[in-house]
This record gives sequence, structure tokens and C-alpha cells, in this order.
Amino acid sequence: MRYLIVIEKTNTGYSAFSPDLEGCVATGSTKEKVERAMQEAIEFHLEGLRKEGYEIPSPHSYSTYLEASA
Repeated sequence: MRYLIVIEKTNTGYSAFSPDLEGCVATGSTKEKVERAMQEAIEFHLEGLRKEGYEIPSPHSYSTYLEASA
């Protein structure tokens, strides 16, 4: 499954989360590191859900950009 992740720049690097996986977050000092950390976090999160007998959520979020005048 493909899950959307949102990556945000912080004062110390980057943070990421997935709107489809509540509580699944990661941080990293670079974009590449936060993406790698988030991949690991998602796999760990899904493994935990499976072990506890919870349903694996289907991806449902999407992203788009909108133009706005400032």
C-alpha cells in the first residue's frame, strides 16, 4: 500500500507524518533521512497493528496544490 506522508521543515531539520496512520511520525536532519525514517516508522506501525489484531487502515488521503493570490 502507498501512504501519503507530509514533510515539514523545522528549525532543526524535518518532521513527517501520515494522515492515514494516526500517531505515525518521524524526524530527520535532511529530507532523505526523514523519508527513510518515515518508511521505517510506517513499517513498524503496521507491524504493531497486525500483532495487536487491529485492522490495517486503507490509504485515503491525497494532496494537491491550489493557487491563491497574496
